[in-house]
Amino acid sequence: MGLEIVVIVLLVILIILGIINIIKKNKTDNTEIIRELGDFKNNITKDLGTFKYDLSKEMLKDFTDLNERIETRLNQINDKVNERLEQNFEKTNKTFNSVLERLSKIDEAQKNIDVLSKDIISLQSVLTDKKTRGTFGEVNLNYILTSIFGEKRVVYDIQHKLPNDAIVDACVFAPDPLGTICIDSKFPLENYERMTDKTLDKTSRETAFKLFKSDVKKHIDAISTKYIIDGVTADEAIMFLPAEAVFAEINAYHPELLKYAYENKVWICGPTTLMSTLSTISMILKNIERDKYTKVIHEELNKLGIEFKRYKDRWDKLSKSIDSVSSEVKDIHTTTDKISKKFESINSVNIDLLENKED
Repeated sequence: MGLEIVVIVLLVILIILGIINIIKKNKTDNTEIIRELGDFKNNITKDLGTFKYDLSKEMLKDFTDLNERIETRLNQINDKVNERLEQNFEKTNKTFNSVLERLSKIDEAQKNIDVLSKDIISLQSVLTDKKTRGTFGEVNLNYILTSIFGEKRVVYDIQHKLPNDAIVDACVFAPDPLGTICIDSKFPLENYERMTDKTLDKTSRETAFKLFKSDVKKHIDAISTKYIIDGVTADEAIMFLPAEAVFAEINAYHPELLKYAYENKVWICGPTTLMSTLSTISMILKNIERDKYTKVIHEELNKLGIEFKRYKDRWDKLSKSIDSVSSEVKDIHTTTDKISKKFESINSVNIDLLENKED
């Protein structure tokens, strides 16, 4: 619109200048002036129409090209947006499926937790009985021994009877200088549960705390007295605690109990520490067996070396004999060749010629 105004202003200026020129040329003839002005007007109108037509045509072409470029660009943007939307939708779908899968797993895990909670409650009700707790500890101990040493009771024994008629839950026949190590399972659970029960008052928990320490010391004394025998067992014995929580409680908050056990030559072990200790003993036993077989192999290699030396001496003698026989065979072969040549020369002699020579 601004361009059309500028064009019109320029045309008006041109018209005014044309009129001024005509007036200067024809000052006396008004009719001529009017005619020329009419022609000039017609020419201007024609030129203006042509210019407007060309301008409109050019602007229409430019507008069409611009519209096509804009449409092409919009189509490209639309395709790109659709591609991005499809990619995002695919990723969102995968994420949603993954979330659904995880939710199903969480739901399944929750069901397992509910079942486990029921089992734990059932286990707690079972472990309230001292005899059942003892059986539970023995079963765990047997499982650990079996997993370390195997089913065959060569390195260990269950419910082993000692010379003092005491029956220990298990004993491991370790090599010297350790010797036979006795392992007894103890489960001081009642007072431990009371002293860790936050629902009880402080006085009850303090009383349970003292009783728990007393229970552990009694177990240490019993193990030290029954299962450490000079000349029969090792100088130390192991008190096995089937519950890691009780073992952690003693190690974390009762250093005096650890010192008391050390003074009485009793090692306190939980399931994890017992497995580590027994694994170390198993490794020592394997190394001893390996060293024993290595010694046997070394002795056999020495014997084999002696036999091989004896074989070498005999082979040398045989080789000399073979060389001697070979030399004699060559001599016999040479003599045989000579005799053969003699026979050939004799066979080739003319008998008639020999008779003539004799006459």
